[in-house]
Amino acid sequence: MTNQPFFTKNQDSFIPTPMANGFWDPNSMHGRVVIGLLAFVIEQRHGGEDFLPARLTVDMFRLPNILTPVEVKTRLIRDGLRIRMVEADFLSGGVVMARASCQLLRRTENPQGKVWSPPNWDAPKPAAIPAPTDPRLGMNGKWTTRPIVGHMGSLGPRRLWMSEVRDLVEGVPMTPFVHVALAADFASPFANAGDQGLGFINSDVTLYLHRLPATRWIGFEVVNHHATSGIAIGECWLYDEEGAIGSSTVAALAQRKPMKRPPPP
Repeated sequence: MTNQPFFTKNQDSFIPTPMANGFWDPNSMHGRVVIGLLAFVIEQRHGGEDFLPARLTVDMFRLPNILTPVEVKTRLIRDGLRIRMVEADFLSGGVVMARASCQLLRRTENPQGKVWSPPNWDAPKPAAIPAPTDPRLGMNGKWTTRPIVGHMGSLGPRRLWMSEVRDLVEGVPMTPFVHVALAADFASPFANAGDQGLGFINSDVTLYLHRLPATRWIGFEVVNHHATSGIAIGECWLYDEEGAIGSSTVAALAQRKPMKRPPPP
């Protein structure tokens, strides 16, 4: 990818670029890049061909700014024959802003017998869908989409394809795990936006995977949203062009809408 990445690397630190900024504050970091960077470091330090990162949970309790270098510190909690547990802290200016827990499971064979699963979606392939002309659908170049049915905030079924247009870390090709982890945060606005816009900011993401995506396009289908007293949950089923891969679930808090601002450079 030739577009400006979200981070550059300087020894053990990651330097945010202007493209790492988020929706709520032009000087704060987008949640998706926080999640993506935690997944990137966890996989680099603790991943393995025999292990699938089956669950990644990221708690985001402070908004890091885009002017301060970032560090990620990891801890191997358990390294068993079948289960590997990793925790990671996202530090900005020496302060922990987010914390991840990742469960990696050893690949093996499925047991015999049949188990019911929901039918696979019948969505058209991304190549068959025209690219949208409204740049706001990809936050002015942070990603690209191919809408399938519905749209952000529509009162009905919502499905779309999403793909990255820039690297997470400069000079490092994104792996399938980093690709889907970077996208997972989209479950919050896609599931929680309403007919008056987006009024919830998510405080976490939990990504479940039974396999890694085989293609660069990640499909999102909203399957749940409920909210009471300003607290919401949202869930999307995830797909690639070969079928279902997992789900992304979020918790969110009511949040005042940001003031209008010019798009990032």
